[in-house]
Amino acid sequence: MLTILVVDDEKTMVDIIKYSLEKAGYSVITAFDGESALKLAREKKPDLIVLDIMLPELDGYEVCKIVCAEMKIPIIMLSARDEEIDKILGLELGADDYLTKPFSPRELVARVKAHLRAEKRRSEPDTKEKGTYGDLKINFNRREVFRGDEKLEITPKEYDLLAYLVRHRDIAIKRETLLERVWGYDYYGDTKIVNVTIARLREKIERDASSPEYVVTVRGVGYMFQAF
Repeated sequence: MLTILVVDDEKTMVDIIKYSLEKAGYSVITAFDGESALKLAREKKPDLIVLDIMLPELDGYEVCKIVCAEMKIPIIMLSARDEEIDKILGLELGADDYLTKPFSPRELVARVKAHLRAEKRRSEPDTKEKGTYGDLKINFNRREVFRGDEKLEITPKEYDLLAYLVRHRDIAIKRETLLERVWGYDYYGDTKIVNVTIARLREKIERDASSPEYVVTVRGVGYMFQAF
């Protein structure tokens, strides 16, 4: 049975999430502050973490940063705020997804299932080993990206998004399709997470993120990886 760590300082919220996840067949462990969350993550090695931002002791951003530095565990961040800067910071620190309170427990469960499926796929070997596109090089088996000789530090979700675009290069792909194929869950009406992750990816792979060469915007459609 897969184990989910739920971290929130609101007991009612933890109880709701715990009930929904256990009903979906997961084992759930809980924490109510950042220090306890880190201790449980290190001891129990959960398969996924649902992590609130506003926590006592250590906030969710700091917990996310430490967990991502030490372990490879998918993280879904929760926040009562819907500011894009909050999403950017969470994703930049390594979170895989972001949900704004209030949210439907069914949607959270759907996203948990999707990220766990994606994590399982990551452990499977890729049929294509390497690809070179201009000065950008991708080692698909090792999940590594280089610009020239420089290895780029990109998050697992940024890599998944880039790899999907590269495999469908020179094809304009809708944001909704990217949400479904890369994040793995059905379209719920908010594609902001795609836009935010694209922006962070451009900051890392493009010479000039304001004038991208690789990941270009196709107006009225979505995004496309432009092969050289």
